[in-house]
Amino acid sequence: MFMDSQVLLGVALSSVGGFSTSIGALFVILSKAPSLKVLGLLQGFAAGLMLSISFFDLTHNALNSLGFLRGNLWFFAGVIFFAVVAKFIPEPEPAPPISNEKRTKKHEGDKGIMKRRRRQVLLSGVITAIGISLHNFPEGMAVYLGSMKGVRVGLNLALAIALHNIPEGVAVALPVYFATESKWEAFKLASLSGFAEPLGVVIVACLFPTSLNPEILEGILGAVGGVMAFLTLHEMIPLAFEYAGQKQSVKAVFCGMAFMSASLYFLRMSLPEDM
Repeated sequence: MFMDSQVLLGVALSSVGGFSTSIGALFVILSKAPSLKVLGLLQGFAAGLMLSISFFDLTHNALNSLGFLRGNLWFFAGVIFFAVVAKFIPEPEPAPPISNEKRTKKHEGDKGIMKRRRRQVLLSGVITAIGISLHNFPEGMAVYLGSMKGVRVGLNLALAIALHNIPEGVAVALPVYFATESKWEAFKLASLSGFAEPLGVVIVACLFPTSLNPEILEGILGAVGGVMAFLTLHEMIPLAFEYAGQKQSVKAVFCGMAFMSASLYFLRMSLPEDM
């Protein structure tokens, strides 16, 4: 199976699209670490990307494929699943007020606040990486199925996905770079999130169509949409509000949604009509 030329072609083409997240990471690590306000705005932009993927791509496809009721059941199953998981994710305690602290302790208090903020941002970056990986997984499947129709179809689709994935690499690398101040950690995590695409090729080549029901697959992806929506509203948007303010963050969220919606549109235009 793994020596099949069609599978190898699918892995190669999906790697082109998947590892373009590394290009997005390069944009981050070659720049200076952002201020908290800039980080909040970019966090809001990344939240917009995630919401657009969740509602306009994964959940939308599940509703169309499975019907309104079953599509919603899968979506909210994902929401409930991650809500339970989130209870076991440790959250930093809010920073204590320092207005009445003595001047000699103010510096230590500021360091403690920054440490909590970095921990929050790192957690947000890791969760974003997981969400992007789950989104990239079916893209790898799409590239493989497209390559089965011809090299040109698969290559065009892989290049479209590559452009589409660059801002996703930024969304993963930015909070990790800010939290850890490590360019390598930011680059590594963003690149690993893109690895889900060739992994999707390997899995679909092994399972499709013998043991993975297409309806079950659509349902699982709808549940992934629910997971991504919950983690975005639960983790990313509150951080954006805290660092950049509510009004500016909301604008950044809608800018991210508009950008990803346009990206999804052009990506769909490159898909073969029968996919």
